[in-house]
Amino acid sequence: MRALVIDDSRTMRLMLARQLQQLGYEVLQAGDGQEALDVLAANSDDLPTLATVDWNMPVMNGLEFVQATRKDPGLRDLTLMMVTTEAEQGQIVRALAAGAHEYLIKPFSVEAFVDKIDYLGLNPQRGVA
Repeated sequence: MRALVIDDSRTMRLMLARQLQQLGYEVLQAGDGQEALDVLAANSDDLPTLATVDWNMPVMNGLEFVQATRKDPGLRDLTLMMVTTEAEQGQIVRALAAGAHEYLIKPFSVEAFVDKIDYLGLNPQRGVA
């Protein structure tokens, strides 16, 4: 299985990538939403199953990325999990309404991250739904 980690923080990308790799994912990375769309286009023959998406990024933010993927028929099956410092209830509602499947607020524990992956049915170690 493949995952795409989208975050403008290199440190956060590496941390999320490490956790996903430990679960058995092959991980792609992008520093903003536009770069992520470019990565998806370059990997259209083997798209990721999951993308973790930060909200606050340059060029194209996470909400704009979610909206763009939901408009693209080829990307509608991509599971999106917001992983962000945006903790306002209104922001959470906006992201979920735009098409995100889950929402995890930074900082978070490894256990909370894995719990979200489990909830989505996308943990290769537990079998995929």
